[in-house]
This record gives sequence, structure tokens and C-alpha cells, in this order.
Amino acid sequence: MSERNTLIRSLHDLGLAAWFGGSLMGAVGLNGAAHDEGGTQTATDRISSSGWAKWTPVNAAAIGAHLFGGGGLLAANAHRVATQQGVAASTTAKTLVTAAALAATAYTRVLGKKIELASSTDPSDVEKAQQHPVDLGKARRQLVCAQWAVPALTGCLVVLNALHGEQQRPVEQVPGMWQRARSMTHLTS
Repeated sequence: MSERNTLIRSLHDLGLAAWFGGSLMGAVGLNGAAHDEGGTQTATDRISSSGWAKWTPVNAAAIGAHLFGGGGLLAANAHRVATQQGVAASTTAKTLVTAAALAATAYTRVLGKKIELASSTDPSDVEKAQQHPVDLGKARRQLVCAQWAVPALTGCLVVLNALHGEQQRPVEQVPGMWQRARSMTHLTS
């Protein structure tokens, strides 16, 4: 009989949904609107930077919820990871993709902050930007790539979650555990 993990599963799934959806909307909608309405590259940078800065705390909360929920699910399903054929491999893949998505998200924030400072009219930001000059063209190109990498990677996490859901079905659990047990006995023989 399985336990319910509604709260941690909800945190995991809602956090990932916000992370994926927010990054995709930002790459398509926010950046597109900033390009359409900005007029100049500096104005476009300001509009886009303002929107992404407002999203950052929500995104951080979403990522935190996803990671907390993921840790809870891993603890609740540790027996399946250890005993069911294929679950350890998909869990490892999910962990690696999550790390890549976190790295891409952090990198977008670093690049975005550089562009934000360089395009700001605030005197303290202008001073900071002058202390740390940046090749804006290069930073913009890298930012576009990184901003598209985040929804691509988090989209992969959605697919891996679907795989985990399929692996959790009773029809998958028993044969998977049996296959794992058989493979373990062959290793010790």
C-alpha cells in the first residue's frame, strides 16, 4: 500500500511548473515585448531587465519549492530508487538535468544583472557598470542562449517527471523490482 505525498509532490510539481512556464514566458513574451516597445537597444534592455528583476524572487521561490519537494519525494521513494529497475537511472538523469537547469538559471541572472547595470540611468548603477565594464553585444548573445536553455532543461524535467510517474504505476513496480533482484543475484553468483 502506498503512502500519499500530496504536499511534497505539489511543491515539486508547482515549483517546476512556475520555473518552466516563467522562463518560457520571459524568453518569448517579455523579451519579445521589450524588443517591440523599446525603440533603442538600451530601452529594450531596460524594459527586459525590469521584468526579469521582478520575476527573480518568484522564480527563486518556485525553484526552492521544486527542490524541497524533490528532496521529499526522493526520501519517500528511496526504496524504489534502490530496488526497482530503471528508477535509479532516471533519478540520476533528473538530478543532472536539475543541476544544469540551476546553472543555466544562475548564469542568466549574472548576465542579466550585467546588462541591467549597463543600461540603467541610476547613478549608482552607472558607477557599478563603469567599475566592471562588459561587452554588451557578447553578453546579450549569451543571455539569449541561456534564457532559452532554462525552459529547454526544465521541459526535460517535466518529461522525466512523466517517466517517474509511469515507473510508479503498480504494473511497473513489481516487474521492475523483480528484474533488479534478478540482476543483483547474477552479480553475486
